[in-house]
Amino acid sequence: MDETYDVVVIGGGAAGLNGALALVRARRRVLVIDSGAPRNAPAGHVHNYLGREGTPPGELLALGRAEVAGYGGEFLSGAVTGAYRDDDGFTVHVAEGRTVRARRLLVTTGLVDELPDVPGLAERWGRDVLHCPYCHGYEVRDQAIGVLATGPMAVHQALLFRQLSDDVTLLLHTAPPPAPEEAEQLAARGIVCVEGEVVGVQVDDDRLSGARLRSGGVVPLQALVVAPRFTARAEFLGSLGLETVELTMGAHVVGSYVPADPMGATAVPGVWVAGNVTDLKAQVIGSAAGGLNAAAAINADLVAEDARSAVAARRAVTV
Repeated sequence: MDETYDVVVIGGGAAGLNGALALVRARRRVLVIDSGAPRNAPAGHVHNYLGREGTPPGELLALGRAEVAGYGGEFLSGAVTGAYRDDDGFTVHVAEGRTVRARRLLVTTGLVDELPDVPGLAERWGRDVLHCPYCHGYEVRDQAIGVLATGPMAVHQALLFRQLSDDVTLLLHTAPPPAPEEAEQLAARGIVCVEGEVVGVQVDDDRLSGARLRSGGVVPLQALVVAPRFTARAEFLGSLGLETVELTMGAHVVGSYVPADPMGATAVPGVWVAGNVTDLKAQVIGSAAGGLNAAAAINADLVAEDARSAVAARRAVTV
């Protein structure tokens, strides 16, 4: 596929598809390359997306792909292995030896949720092991909710989930006891702190029923809140000299991201990013909005380049 596109979008989630939609509606030739591993695949539904509340993630992506294709957008399945600048754009290498060219790149590859090292969490992830009160909290309302203390946001998470249930437990795990001010807040809200390292989860009838402690005890639970490390999927950008940076809270690293300006432009001219690869906190609707913003900036950049080329061609004829 030695073809040249106005824009190659790398990543076919909400950010990539919404960016592609805006670009094909601007009559740009667009290719979306997607590896088929969306971050929210384990989740049953998308929430807080106006007009699409409760839509299964796969269904939302299928609708988006159909809309992009309806305006002439193209798709390629595969993982990008590298991207390189050439004379007037970029060459993108895809697994199995395929190559395409682009005038501009929009990277929307998202992130990977790296869960705490506790057996059983990955198998329950997106069901009754979760992290975001806005993405999943309503679905576990009024249940027995545990919060695993693995970072600086544990107390804050516990207070957020207390809004959704009267039965919230903070599992201190390997963390120190809360500071006096935090302990007072937890006590005032009726949140119990349990000491002891969590070494696994207990499941009955395919439902989470508790957190197992190293001491042998089990804390009864119906949902467990964890704090993953959010790692941007951006390894291939190293071939362009674009690296991720760590996001820290205090001395704790909570993730990595690709820095960009408010419209998604990176330090490498011609490369934009949108969605979770640059904004770790973005939910699906926020990622979609980021894709639209970046697409508008990309199209404006291409319009300026097209105008410069047209002026140069006109002058060459009239001289």
